[in-house]
Amino acid sequence: GKRRYDRKQSGYGGQTKPIFRKKAKTTKKIVLRLECVEPNCRSKRMLAIKRCKHFELGGDKKRKVGLCAR
Repeated sequence: GKRRYDRKQSGYGGQTKPIFRKKAKTTKKIVLRLECVEPNCRSKRMLAIKRCKHFELGGDKKRKVGLCAR
């Protein structure tokens, strides 16, 4: 509780309890920024892909690898 924590902290130089620093997520969602190629349009939109540890754009077309290509 807060009262016990404040009592523990008072009179002590520095932090007494560990501060939780570990992030919950290890991956980020990959977002592609797509832009229209027509010169009079040029509209932009973002396309989100699912979470994955390894993301490869292009890659080898010969072998089929199930990395995170949708």
